[in-house]
Amino acid sequence: MAKDHSIKLVVGLGNPGAQYDDTRHNAGFWYVEQLARAYGASLQPEKKFFGLAARITIDGQDVRLLNPTTFMNRSGQAVGAISTFFKIPPQSILVVHDELDLPAGVGRLKQGGGHGGHNGLRDIISALGNNKDFLRLRLGIGHPGDSKEVVNYVLNKPSVADRQKIDSVIDEAIRISPEAFNGARAKAVQELHTFKP
Repeated sequence: MAKDHSIKLVVGLGNPGAQYDDTRHNAGFWYVEQLARAYGASLQPEKKFFGLAARITIDGQDVRLLNPTTFMNRSGQAVGAISTFFKIPPQSILVVHDELDLPAGVGRLKQGGGHGGHNGLRDIISALGNNKDFLRLRLGIGHPGDSKEVVNYVLNKPSVADRQKIDSVIDEAIRISPEAFNGARAKAVQELHTFKP
């Protein structure tokens, strides 16, 4: 089995602007903000990377954090800029995003795959030269049940109970980040995938 690549860049997906801060679509931002805080860093505007960036050390390894300030469907612009600048291959990138197909409080790590209709992922795949081989952390937000309601649903706030579940799985994902990032991923995957909020 091929060795997992260590993670050098973590990108949260969301939309910029105060009106989107607490919406389900911004779950990826919540994770990156929490991760920065957990490792004593704060995200700062970085014009050349079209986002808010920070640098942390996890288990002795340099990891860059980025929350793009482009809109979700232009996330690739930011990911392309920072990965090119620091010569970070797709296999060493973790993209964190909201996931309709998982209930709130469930998190899944997955290497590679398609975009599943997620516009942020679609744009990143395109910006990386159609390379889909980056790691994803999928944060469940639940599904409204009616596909016509999806846009409205992701751009609204979760219930208090759902937000607590999402926050608890984010905490768990941060707790296992040393294993998840350092190239020995099986333990992290097992712990995250069996986590109950």
